[in-house]
Amino acid sequence: MKILLSGAAGRMGRAVAKRAAELGVEIAAGVDAQACELPFPCHRSFAGVTEQADAIIDFSRPEVLPELLAWAMAHHVPAVLATTGYTEAQLREIDRAAQVIPVFRSANMSLGVAVLRLLAMKAAKALGEDFDIEIVEAHHNQKADAPSGTALALRDAICSVRPLRTVYGREGRQAKRSPDEIGVHALRGGTVAGEHEVCFFGPMERIRLSHSAENREVFAAGALRAADFLRGVGPGLYSMDDMLEIIM
Repeated sequence: MKILLSGAAGRMGRAVAKRAAELGVEIAAGVDAQACELPFPCHRSFAGVTEQADAIIDFSRPEVLPELLAWAMAHHVPAVLATTGYTEAQLREIDRAAQVIPVFRSANMSLGVAVLRLLAMKAAKALGEDFDIEIVEAHHNQKADAPSGTALALRDAICSVRPLRTVYGREGRQAKRSPDEIGVHALRGGTVAGEHEVCFFGPMERIRLSHSAENREVFAAGALRAADFLRGVGPGLYSMDDMLEIIM
């Protein structure tokens, strides 16, 4: 399998390249706006890419999306989108591209987080309105967006079975919690790779579901697995849930 790596010079791009080397997967080329010295050709934009690839893996920034999708559709190359922070308009762009090529989009490429999302949804449905639900996430101090895309994906999964109003943090003297809300809280500091916890607070009992990423390689491994998954499917929008269906 040959990969075109978008965001190649970043921390996640380098983690993907490292994991790919360990798995015997070839990085055909990289794309990154900043100049970089890597053990494969690296272009400043997709316009300079001449290498062939079986899939694109993207760990860059949302503003790269239009150029990435245009190149992918022109060359009929599946795309794994691991970037977070997309706008509603960009999500519509992704939907349109998925009518032409296979697109895999996930806010978190960890298989463990996919299982956490499934468990959180099942717990919310089983526990019902007697339990208050809060989500807490922690990441390194250089992460640009907050709350994380994974925290929002967990929120969306829970709200699909129990509609709730989102509250981002709390402050002031009138911060009493209401039963129809779900709290989402972001912590930033140090070099935390990624931690997510879903808390269910009920009468006289508490349940906590959590996931901790020990390093970035877990996300790199998941992205490479997603790229391999796309080689066997047709155009469409795919997620970690689709990979879980095969595993389970």
